[in-house]
Amino acid sequence: MIKKSTERKYLAEFVYGAIDGSVTTFAIVAGVIGASLSPLIVLILGFANLFADGFSMAISNYLSNKSQADLYSNNKLKHLRLKDPKKTALVTFISFIIIGFIPLLPFVLSPLSGFINQNKFLISAILTAVAFIIIGAVKGKVVGKHYIKSSLETLLIGGIAALIAFLVGYSLRGITG
Repeated sequence: MIKKSTERKYLAEFVYGAIDGSVTTFAIVAGVIGASLSPLIVLILGFANLFADGFSMAISNYLSNKSQADLYSNNKLKHLRLKDPKKTALVTFISFIIIGFIPLLPFVLSPLSGFINQNKFLISAILTAVAFIIIGAVKGKVVGKHYIKSSLETLLIGGIAALIAFLVGYSLRGITG
C-alpha cells in the first residue's frame, strides 16, 4: 500500500495527468464524432494524442520540477524538500496514458461486439464521466475534501471541455471531405 505522504506528494501529478489525459482524449472523440468523421479517425488521433501529449506533459513536468530544484539549489535553499523530477514526470505520464485510454476503449473493443459498436460514443462518454468522478473522489479523499463535491467539480470541468470539443467538431463538420 502507498503511504499517505507519498499519495499526497504526487497527487498533483496524478490529477494533472489523469484529468488532462481523459479530457484531451475525450475531446478528440467528441470532436471527431461531432464532425461526423470515421471512428477510425478517433483511434488514430486518440492514440497520437495519448503518446505525444502524454510525453509532452511528462517532459514539461520534468523540466518544470528540475528548474525549480535548480533554482533552490543555486539560491542555497537546499533544506527545502522538493519532488524528484523523474518521479513527477513518470506519475504524470502513466496517469495520462492509463486514464486517457478510457475514452478510446469502446472504439478499440467495437469490433468485438455489435452493441459496443453501435453505442461506442455513448459508452465512451459514460466511461469518461466515471473516470472524472473517480479522479475527483481520489483527489477529495487525499486532500481531505468531501469526495462527492470534488467528484462533481471534476466531472463538471471535464464535461465542459467535452462539450466545447463536440460543438467545435459539429460546427466544422461541413468543411471535411
